[in-house]
Amino acid sequence: MTDESRIWTRYVAIGDSFTEGMCDDDPAFLHDGEFAGWADRLAAHLSGIARDAGRPFGYANLAVRGRKLADVVGPQLEDALALQPDLVSIVGGGNDILRPKADLDALAASLEDAVARIRATGADVLMATPVDPADAPLVRATRGRAGIYAAHIWSIAGRHGAHVINQWGMRALRDWRMWSEDRIHMTSEGHRRVALAALEALGHDVPDPEWATPLEPAPPISRREALQANAQWAREYVGPWVQRRLTGRSSGDARRAKRPDVSPLDDTHD
Repeated sequence: MTDESRIWTRYVAIGDSFTEGMCDDDPAFLHDGEFAGWADRLAAHLSGIARDAGRPFGYANLAVRGRKLADVVGPQLEDALALQPDLVSIVGGGNDILRPKADLDALAASLEDAVARIRATGADVLMATPVDPADAPLVRATRGRAGIYAAHIWSIAGRHGAHVINQWGMRALRDWRMWSEDRIHMTSEGHRRVALAALEALGHDVPDPEWATPLEPAPPISRREALQANAQWAREYVGPWVQRRLTGRSSGDARRAKRPDVSPLDDTHD
């Protein structure tokens, strides 16, 4: 029998491109032409659990690519609370950490205030640590900042009784086959595994016992091939990112939430 405290009926996700679901184009999960993502996949699992318990279920996703934490804990949080959720996933700060002058303590304080507000309504909270960027070109320079932010997230969760997806500890995510060509957003398989990690973090059994097991090692490539791939990646993705930073633009400008209201899922994918 499922613990009643682990049956949620109104799940709202807030955050940036990670929670929006960037690069998860699995046709089984696409909704109105938008990317799917780990939060959509988690919602499908939670919907099935609620259905089996004879309960309704609704889901909203207010996350927008490119958003920094101030937007996540500001307008997104206000809109989320207005939807009267019983579960909120809040993942943000990744876009802030990419900036060398990020004030990690201030970010953590803002995140904690948001978590406290959600918990004060009686809703549960799900957070996520950053992925360990040790193997990522360029982004590995942020490893120290990401590690400090991860420690803050665990501390916040402990003080407020929140759940945490431990992405830092997911060895499978340190395989580039889990990442799209931009090396920033996950493939469908990466999102699938994070959704299962989230389900476990919320206290449920996971249907795939191998979800955390890394893939078999990929065939090695030559140094020349690696250099060519890195150069192409820099041209196609790093250059445009830097240009947006210099001009004060974001990949999410003019975008709106893909699921602004709590509504049932079209289908349930257990």
